[in-house]
Amino acid sequence: MKITPFLLLFLAFTIVIAIPPAALQFTGNTDILNQGFWSLFFFISAITLVILVLMLTVRAKKPDYFVQAFMGGTTFKILASLVFIMVFLAQHTVNKLVFMADFLYIYLLNTAFEIYVLLRNLRHEKLR
Repeated sequence: MKITPFLLLFLAFTIVIAIPPAALQFTGNTDILNQGFWSLFFFISAITLVILVLMLTVRAKKPDYFVQAFMGGTTFKILASLVFIMVFLAQHTVNKLVFMADFLYIYLLNTAFEIYVLLRNLRHEKLR
């Protein structure tokens, strides 16, 4: 997968997962969203974007290390997210269940997108 189609796919994916929270915010159902939801959203989306671009770069230069780059990127993403959560919770008072639901919504969907990119790239390697 080349980087340009991937960036368009990532942009479309990010917009699609941002629609439900934006709709909740505009309809006044802000009790389901944390006050720092958008900072969490942009942080995890940015990390996902960086990791996926690095994974695709590794795939282009050294295809043998693609899976290791994926595993390392996923490990970095969970550790960076946990550090972000610790800092965020130290600075803000939040409803923990709502925060956990918001975090899992963003994190799991971004991880599913990473796995989709991994499987799509591995499928193309198998066809060669």
